[in-house]
Amino acid sequence: MPFTPHRPWRLSPRHHPAWRPRLALTLGLLLAPWALAQPPALPASAVTAAPGPLRQAFEQAWARQPEARARAARQQAAEAGQRAASAWTPEPMALELSHRTDRATANDGQREWEAGLSIPLWRPGERSRGQAVAAAEAAAVFLREQAARLRLAGALREAWWPWARARIEQQVADAQLAHARTLAADVERRWRAGDLARSDLLQAQGTVAAARAVQAEAARAAVEAALRWQALTGGTAGSAAGPARLVDNVGAEAEPEPLAEAQPSTAAHPALAELAQRLAIARTQAELAARQGAGNPELTLGTTRERGSADEPARSTLNVGLRIPFGASARQEARQAAALAEAIELEAQWRLEESRLAAEQQAARARVDAARIRLAAAEERDALASQTLGLIEKSFRLGESDLPTRLRTTQEASDAARQLAASRIELAAAVSQWRQALGLLPE
Repeated sequence: MPFTPHRPWRLSPRHHPAWRPRLALTLGLLLAPWALAQPPALPASAVTAAPGPLRQAFEQAWARQPEARARAARQQAAEAGQRAASAWTPEPMALELSHRTDRATANDGQREWEAGLSIPLWRPGERSRGQAVAAAEAAAVFLREQAARLRLAGALREAWWPWARARIEQQVADAQLAHARTLAADVERRWRAGDLARSDLLQAQGTVAAARAVQAEAARAAVEAALRWQALTGGTAGSAAGPARLVDNVGAEAEPEPLAEAQPSTAAHPALAELAQRLAIARTQAELAARQGAGNPELTLGTTRERGSADEPARSTLNVGLRIPFGASARQEARQAAALAEAIELEAQWRLEESRLAAEQQAARARVDAARIRLAAAEERDALASQTLGLIEKSFRLGESDLPTRLRTTQEASDAARQLAASRIELAAAVSQWRQALGLLPE
């Protein structure tokens, strides 16, 4: 079929072979990743061979997160807590020194030197409970990081797909404006030749004005989406060239659909795992507070060297002492009550979160199925609109149909093409949300 300058822009080129080279330049890189109408089973090598742009952006954004920067310090704190819980004494030992003399009063030569070592002692069961708390806190460092990584992945996914939609809308608007201008030029040429009325020329020029307004709005939305993405991933949002460069060069790739055998259980979800670990910490802290009592006993070992006067020889003695606190302090009771309350609250929160995640996973799967059906319907509508447009174009060239019919058919075909592109993105976004509900990071 020969090329005609007034042929409108199409997203589905299979019925218009002459437009395939031009469409390949404009949308080939953007639409190929979203061809998910019938997603094939991806082998493991295809997933792990090269990370997608969303995964790369995730790693870049994670390096900027407070949790990532504080990870080493938290790990050191957890290791220090484990060393403290495994020590021989609950508190450091203390050296006690004292000296008495009568030099300032009678000055009879009375002297006394005393040196002792105070050793705190563990209460029965306190050391094992402390070690359990330290081990739980050390495990919580990793689980807290995993939960933070999943929250960041959710934020990236929420920003990625609106940006992808904005870029598609901008591509569609740019192409519609270009072809509206081409059609207007063709109508003007035929008006000057006397084939069309002036009302047709005005209508075609009005279509150009409307397309220009849509193109400006689409460009604004694309820039705003790019700026939000840059702010999240660490881009320079203040650079004027930054958003345009990102919109032109970054192509969104759909994440692989999770296979049934690879889907983790609800209990393995990072958010639930973090809550479960916090619950374990609260329970062990309550048990530790119950063992601690009012304070730790202290064993004192010392020696005393004294003389009664200058004429008496010095004598040395060995001192052994034991200090045992009685009762329970209000501070210890407050710690135990706070730990029990925290455990009760976390247990209830864990059950609610488990129910919410189970429902969210089912809803996400339903969204994927519905998006796949809408994509199939959009493809069918696009094919029908493409065939109709071809017939109307032919009749318009032969003078058998008027310009309003041509414009209406072109608009319907453009809407069908836009819906097809949006349906592909919608399916990819639904798969991404499904992975988020399952607790899977970007790939």
